[in-house]
Amino acid sequence: MSERRQLYKGKSKTVYEIGQPDELLVEFRNDATGGNGAKHAVLDDKGRVNCAFDAFTMAILAENGIKTHWLKSVTDTEILVRRLKMLPIECVLRNRAAGGICKRLGIERGRVFTPPIFEFFLKDDALGDPIITEDHILMLGLANKEELVAMRALTHRVNEILQPVFAKVGFDLVDFKLEFGYYQGQLLLGDEFTLDGCRVWDTQSGEIYDKDRFRQDLGNVIHFYKEASKRLGIIIGEVPKWS
Repeated sequence: MSERRQLYKGKSKTVYEIGQPDELLVEFRNDATGGNGAKHAVLDDKGRVNCAFDAFTMAILAENGIKTHWLKSVTDTEILVRRLKMLPIECVLRNRAAGGICKRLGIERGRVFTPPIFEFFLKDDALGDPIITEDHILMLGLANKEELVAMRALTHRVNEILQPVFAKVGFDLVDFKLEFGYYQGQLLLGDEFTLDGCRVWDTQSGEIYDKDRFRQDLGNVIHFYKEASKRLGIIIGEVPKWS
């Protein structure tokens, strides 16, 4: 992995080319951001925690038949992934009301959605990642009908797999975001699943264990990230045994 060239630097991850046309190296950094990058801080150990958390969730999804970009952990902050052609769409699934949907629709925070609510968003920081409809997506040529059906179904399936995993250790999986892309003609999950991209609340107390601690200045962000990881049985700082 010594031969690497930076391909893209995002808000909290850096992606490198490594001389293999179908593979990329992803580094989880200690950066934390909010408001599409308007708020920024560097939090010790965040990269290590997110890397381990992602490996844990990707392994569970793979065991349950979800095909992803994830290949293996390389170090305690780096993973090897398949190189995908990404669709510029974010898929959000909400089991409970939090964040943007409360502001948009005036819904009380914490309201349970039965069945869960699914939404599409345009992945465009300059536009603020706006919510979009299927008609918008088709009009803009971002995806076709079959891809929309597949992304919706895969997102619901991820929820069916992971929601019980969190519930077993006393967590509500409130919501999460996923992105998808193509690898050799097959649509795969091409996103991380960490506490940066989902909301997780303690079932009994309602305590927040996710990135909202940073967004809302609640403090002790990494402490709660580590506590959530510990409850799920994730070992921080070690290359997972399933790599």
